[in-house]
Amino acid sequence: MAHASGKYAIAISDRSGLQFPYTEMVKEWTGAWVHTSEYEPKAPQLMPHEHSPDPQSLLHPRPARVAPDTTRLLPVDPFYFTSGSTTVKVRAPGHGFTTSDTIMFWNATNSGTEGTTTQFQGMGVQGTDRFGVAPSELESASGYTPTPDTSNVTPNGPDLESNFFTITISSTPTATGYGGGGLVFVGPITVSA
Repeated sequence: MAHASGKYAIAISDRSGLQFPYTEMVKEWTGAWVHTSEYEPKAPQLMPHEHSPDPQSLLHPRPARVAPDTTRLLPVDPFYFTSGSTTVKVRAPGHGFTTSDTIMFWNATNSGTEGTTTQFQGMGVQGTDRFGVAPSELESASGYTPTPDTSNVTPNGPDLESNFFTITISSTPTATGYGGGGLVFVGPITVSA
């Protein structure tokens, strides 16, 4: 079936209701028959692009590693010696050590302060034997087993149990007080230099 060309025909726009030449009419994406001056293309928002899902894994995955053992700096003069007792209280806020750990100390020979007097905490440093404990004993390579300090009392008053633990040394201190120096480190015995 053949159709006429419509060169003399007229058409009514579905959008405006106006009369236009038939040959200037077009069909919109909505199906409306409109004049070319009224034509509106389909909005891009109505034609979203297809998105593929995000990748779910890496090309070369590696499992999380266990952080290596490290040392931590203790407060100034962390050891509290009691004259005549081989139990030494160690000040280490939030230490987290248990009796299954083996720890050791480094650099227990530095000078430090006790109260307001700056002095060598000694333990045998430069001829001063203030507590009668050699620094090499505190820095023993065989390490110590930390014991929870359940007394909950420090020489300066009550404190949190998690801030202190005790160790047992072989020599007996000859004086009472804080010592150890200003740059003492503690860590697991497995730490290597």
